[in-house]
Amino acid sequence: MSEARDGWPEPPLQSGERRDLLIVDDDRRFCDRLAQAMERRGFAVQTAYSVNEGTAACATLRPSYAVVDLRLDDGSGLEVVRALRDIREDARIIILTGYGNIATAVAAVKVGATDYLPKPADADQVEAALLKSESALPPPPELPMSADRVRWEHIQRVYEQCGRNVSETARRLRMHRRTLQRILAKYAPRS
Repeated sequence: MSEARDGWPEPPLQSGERRDLLIVDDDRRFCDRLAQAMERRGFAVQTAYSVNEGTAACATLRPSYAVVDLRLDDGSGLEVVRALRDIREDARIIILTGYGNIATAVAAVKVGATDYLPKPADADQVEAALLKSESALPPPPELPMSADRVRWEHIQRVYEQCGRNVSETARRLRMHRRTLQRILAKYAPRS
């Protein structure tokens, strides 16, 4: 088993195995740049810019790897994940999003995503996530989340689980409703 650039063990390629990769993102510029970078890393890449194009590409390409943006102009990237899982259960699927929180990460993994990366993710991060073995533990983060960010993520998760009901979330967190509203109105703290 060879070792990837960042220390993740790469799964061995079976003889004749192709590394077909589908990238679905409505940000065409980002999608095309990522496609070029992944082609340089040995992937046969096809791009799609919407849920409809992505699900159609899943049916024709049957890729072994996919990188899908969570929020697309015509719907949720989770629809593409479901479509690919129905066609190919062994596909490794990474969800990318600029709207990162733990609740959406959990939803993505439940639908069938292998991993979840916040944007902006570079090609090295995407490649590492696509090729890491299931049993390997990730290396410790160089810049772990701050305590404020962990708290904010927890509040967001409970808020989503309560159906975005502020009163119910405040009750479950044992927090004053107005305090919770102020927290929810702010942007996420930096890592």
